[in-house]
Amino acid sequence: MSEQFPDRIWGSRTNLLSRVASPFAATKLGSLVVRKLTPLDRRILERTGCKYTVLGPIGAPVILLTTIGRKSGQPRTTPLLYVHDGDTLYVIGSNFGQQHHPAWTGNLLANPDGEVTIAGQRIPVRAGLIEDETRKREIFARFEETTQAYTAYKNRTARDLRIFALTR
Repeated sequence: MSEQFPDRIWGSRTNLLSRVASPFAATKLGSLVVRKLTPLDRRILERTGCKYTVLGPIGAPVILLTTIGRKSGQPRTTPLLYVHDGDTLYVIGSNFGQQHHPAWTGNLLANPDGEVTIAGQRIPVRAGLIEDETRKREIFARFEETTQAYTAYKNRTARDLRIFALTR
């Protein structure tokens, strides 16, 4: 077993703001708002070493994932919600239910090495695509526990949502 990942969540998933934000994020308008906030959130996450996020007050677990662009060869950094499993972090390519996979998933398929910023630490990771359908359903259910938006994202698209396991 490799070293555990730190866990950094502030806020609460049970407070009033969180109870309102989760159903709102599941709507198309809510998804648009979150997509528009992503560049601001990326800057806040980068400046604070991923200790603080726009989504923090609602208890959203967020990391910065840096991949190498499969076409450009340049580092690409994306803020993502994650599911924490001790020595593994799971991320999902929901892309807010859009019809195309997010670029970072293609980057990981081309080069599985990346870096995660979490709780003030930058940690090299290796990504593995989860292909077992039973395991994917189990992990997806954990994302749905985080926010009901994932159910809406899954229902908006016919594509398979890629789930990756990130390990040190």
